[in-house]
Amino acid sequence: MEIRLRAPGSTSNLGPGFDALGLALTLYNWVVIRTLSNDGRRRMHITGKGAGKLPPDESNLFFRSAEAAAQRAGRSLPGLDVEMHNGIPLSRGLGSSSTAIVTGVYAANLLMDEPFSEPALLNLATELEGHPDNVAPCLLGGLVICSFENGHVETIRALPPRELRAVVAVPRFELQTEAARAALPERVPHRDAVFNVGRACLVTAALMSGKLCALKSAMRDRLHQPYRASLVPGIEEVLEAAEEAGAMGACLSGAGPTLLAFATDDATNIADAMKNAWARLNMHVDTAVLRVDHDGVTTE
Repeated sequence: MEIRLRAPGSTSNLGPGFDALGLALTLYNWVVIRTLSNDGRRRMHITGKGAGKLPPDESNLFFRSAEAAAQRAGRSLPGLDVEMHNGIPLSRGLGSSSTAIVTGVYAANLLMDEPFSEPALLNLATELEGHPDNVAPCLLGGLVICSFENGHVETIRALPPRELRAVVAVPRFELQTEAARAALPERVPHRDAVFNVGRACLVTAALMSGKLCALKSAMRDRLHQPYRASLVPGIEEVLEAAEEAGAMGACLSGAGPTLLAFATDDATNIADAMKNAWARLNMHVDTAVLRVDHDGVTTE
């Protein structure tokens, strides 16, 4: 049996929507899974981002996620030969680990003749990741508004306007999610929580209604971005450069260090402005202009 999967990267938070908003992007990892008859081995060949760094054995997050799905179903998986080609950079706030989790549980579900529904797969993927804002858009595609409580994820999925572009500026250094989480305080002022509630609602409404002019003020944040700023040198200068070049709004992508700007026009100019702002600080970055992925993980 052979399964071919394509899984999109994602950006999360979108400024104020901490752990609640996620958006699938047209940046992909591909996985080919072949079963090995009468062989319980797990082997993997990795190309692209993370090749030579990610483990190609059973400790790989893909295999661990697939095995978790099998255990939850009370089943066992055959031997697996996996080819993984990664187009999503690691530890940059673009959902690379979520693609491994989602493809792992998704492939296992197919191999076991689909004992899990889509909501059950999302619950399991969220449990493995710890929060739903990247695994949900990776699995479902589009914009996903989500909450996670007592092992259950509630989601609403929507498709932003087709003309929306996501400009990403990706520094050439990694930022582990654990380090970015450790930078957050356990308590925040009540006024900051109120500030974020209003703006998270505005971001959601703007993307769902197409009234994108609201994004610039709506994408401000007080819950995570200020506390992570010291981990991303030049963040204020780059976000300001993006908005001056015409971005509708700009923010840290997920835990970072990638920075994200929304646009409909002048996306290339915005990407150049962000790149140049970092270059003035002697930092090298890669930029891309992406669309919203509508499909989530798919078989090919």
